[in-house]
Amino acid sequence: MPRAMWSGSISFGLVNVPVKLFVAVREERVHFHMLHDQDHARLQRRLVCSADGKEVHPEHIVKGYEIAPDRYEIVSQEELEALAPKASRTIEIHDFVDIEEIDPLFYDRPYYLSPGEHAAKSYRLLVEAMTRSKKVAIATFVMREKEYLAALRPVNGVICLTTLHYNDEVLPARDVAGVTDVKVDDREVKMAQQLIDSLSADWKPSKYHDEFQQRIKEMIQRKAKGEEVVSQPAVAERPQRVINLMAALEQSLAEAKRKKGKTNGHAHAHHETRRRKSA
Repeated sequence: MPRAMWSGSISFGLVNVPVKLFVAVREERVHFHMLHDQDHARLQRRLVCSADGKEVHPEHIVKGYEIAPDRYEIVSQEELEALAPKASRTIEIHDFVDIEEIDPLFYDRPYYLSPGEHAAKSYRLLVEAMTRSKKVAIATFVMREKEYLAALRPVNGVICLTTLHYNDEVLPARDVAGVTDVKVDDREVKMAQQLIDSLSADWKPSKYHDEFQQRIKEMIQRKAKGEEVVSQPAVAERPQRVINLMAALEQSLAEAKRKKGKTNGHAHAHHETRRRKSA
């Protein structure tokens, strides 16, 4: 069973629900160490002064904020601690909102909350109330000397807490360069909608895999077994220039329909085979 990384209680009104916080996502990444190519010994990072080139001992390191080129305002650890959010074990709910109101841009990292000791009933009560009201709780809490904004929602009977970006952290979409007001033909829009419809499917997370990470793991396993791995240089694809948008849409739609028909044909044949075997 995973170990809780934080414990406290959910607070709304005069109700307190003891909970424990667990990670909800485990990233599968292949991690490499930096080694010396001569003897494969681990390399160490050292902090070196840019002025004299000498290594600096940790006791002589201070924090500074650059207020102008090469001008820094020194801030002590004591000053930072005085400004840090007050340590708390409470997830304080401020509002309940409709989930559709939260743009996915604001979502950061998900966690699971489980009921604490003797809190099973109050936890279930909150889950049922939120499920029936179809609302998401907006709350704040402090973890590791940092205050987080978070959204709480029920997922399969479990409360999921997802940290949120603050409003000033999300960059406005209008700031993206190159986006201009260009008129498109209604016929092109309808064709694009047909293409979207032809590619529409149910969301199945298990369908998608990180193939790059898998190829790295397979290569390492082969090398560990003594196999010689010959790497082929990757050839970057050049972006294709769309000359005729309508023609590209029509061709894409025809290809999507062909693939969908082929997939449905395979599924039908498989179903028929199973039906005949069971007959």
